Amino acid sequence: MSHLLYYHPQSNFSRKIRILLTEKQINFELGKIDLRSKPEHFLKLSPIGKVPVFVDEDGTVIWDSSLIAEYLEEKYPEPSFCPKPFQERFACLKWEELADILGEHIINLWAQGLWNPGEETKYKSLLRQKIARLILVFEEQLSQTDYLLGGDTWSLADISALCSFGYYDLRLGENWRTAYPHIASWFNKLHQINSVQSTVPPSTP
Repeated sequence: MSHLLYYHPQSNFSRKIRILLTEKQINFELGKIDLRSKPEHFLKLSPIGKVPVFVDEDGTVIWDSSLIAEYLEEKYPEPSFCPKPFQERFACLKWEELADILGEHIINLWAQGLWNPGEETKYKSLLRQKIARLILVFEEQLSQTDYLLGGDTWSLADISALCSFGYYDLRLGENWRTAYPHIASWFNKLHQINSVQSTVPPSTP
């Protein structure tokens, strides 16, 4: 049995794992899931009903992008995208979580636009505030360092964040680039990497 990743091409969380698998040079097959009509076999694998879901060669099933990333780091450690020393590891996991929360807020804001088109609800306003506050955290960090953990190379934290900002591009437009030049520079630099370029989400599913 080969490695299998159930995914959706527009999912920022699926993209995170696709980049990680590619960078670790793990051969894998893709199983595209229609999120509007999820097949029964997929729902049996994923109790939360979300992509991505990773099925390893031995049949091990892992769902949730953060769990999948940790699994891949432990089982396929080279090249590593999360530091091993305790403090640095949890700094990486902290930034990964912050990036994933940003992605969730963007997803929720986009969904609110589908459900309440043209209407600026209190919940939409709250989501915009949360997104803006988190983006400022990333902008401040990247004004001081080339990558989120510092150092001279990217990490799981950067992968997670670039996927969330890529989803922002897809759903909400690119107006953040002018307002946040340090994020924009970091984002453009990472998009020179083949695994990042090849996973840019399409405008249509």
